[in-house]
Amino acid sequence: MPDKQHLTEVVEAEGHLIDSHIMEMIFDTVVEYDGRFEVERFHIGKTNSEPSHLRLKVVAPDPASLDKMLGQLLTLGCTPVDAGDAEWVRIERDRCAPQDFYSTTNHRTMVRRAGQWHEVRRQRMDALIAWKDGAPWCVRLRDIRAGDEVVTGMRGLRVIPESKERDRLSFAFMSNGISSERQVETAVRQTAALMRHCRQAGLKIVLVAGPVVVHTGGVGPLSSLIREGWVDAILAGNALGVHDAEAAMIGTSLGVRLSDGRQDEHGHRNHMRAINAIYHAGSIRAAVEQGVLSQGVLYECVKNEVPFVLAGSLRDDGPLPDTLTDMNAAQDAYAELIQGAGLVLMLGSMLHSIATGNMLPSWVKTVCVDINPAVATKLSDRGSGQAHGVVTDVGLFLELLRKFLSEK
Repeated sequence: MPDKQHLTEVVEAEGHLIDSHIMEMIFDTVVEYDGRFEVERFHIGKTNSEPSHLRLKVVAPDPASLDKMLGQLLTLGCTPVDAGDAEWVRIERDRCAPQDFYSTTNHRTMVRRAGQWHEVRRQRMDALIAWKDGAPWCVRLRDIRAGDEVVTGMRGLRVIPESKERDRLSFAFMSNGISSERQVETAVRQTAALMRHCRQAGLKIVLVAGPVVVHTGGVGPLSSLIREGWVDAILAGNALGVHDAEAAMIGTSLGVRLSDGRQDEHGHRNHMRAINAIYHAGSIRAAVEQGVLSQGVLYECVKNEVPFVLAGSLRDDGPLPDTLTDMNAAQDAYAELIQGAGLVLMLGSMLHSIATGNMLPSWVKTVCVDINPAVATKLSDRGSGQAHGVVTDVGLFLELLRKFLSEK
């Protein structure tokens, strides 16, 4: 913690401070806590790759305001010049952290120990920083164990916010927040370009999918994307699996015939018939191997060895035998599959999209597709600032995406 006798601190920040509006946020933060600032040095980057550098003296009216101000400035990438090492405290009881433990953001974070800076691994928001196996790791509170060393306070830390894209022409919609309907085709083309870039860079493309994929006719194009190698993992809930199986085996979705949009006689029980058939087979993979499940999203995942996770909820019917009903186990499974992701497409699932967004570091590009613009807004409000929304029908988006990715 800072020396309580000093109300002045010198901080530094580096990055695309002007393009990303970070510098004005830094100034606003100082003013918000009734402070004053003096720019000691400011170097403007002259090229796309050259960062800007800011050295700022801040003055606070009292020690409490200075502590709060420094805490907010840290999340904007400001590091005290005389930070020293981080303070490490040893845990005494499982799942019980010190009162002043440092809670992480989703931005890239460095921590100083024994005079050396180390990048924190498995970056995510709302975690602690623990020293394990010679390196700092993001660890959830529930996973902290007696004997672990964790960071407390704000000293010895560097947070590096993601910079706004300087290539405005290439990915313009990525800087505009939520896309309107008239921008959908452009947004899909740019999403396809992002997917190609991920492929070239060897990064994973992960999909978070809700049952609306089935209801809107997105099974066909999504199945094609899986077959063509554009999907590395699928994160979903029990509902996607149930309605995908119902559509594949019975030809209905929520009892409505996909062929003509009419209600099937006794169609309300069709999803239960699908669940029962999977139970008789033993699992989704077994249903594929036995020929019970011969098409659909999960069929293509099994046939093409694309891993998927179905996370349960209180409202699930069945659930399917593959659905993880232990929420901690489901979180762990989600977190494992997003490792190495360069792009996450979130398709019509508010619950699972927000859950996944909470696990992602800020440098993973995220495109949220939903007919409801509030979904992307909620993601952004909860801290997933890299989530960019495309307001459209999920089935239409997937059909256009298949079309653009098939273009040479």
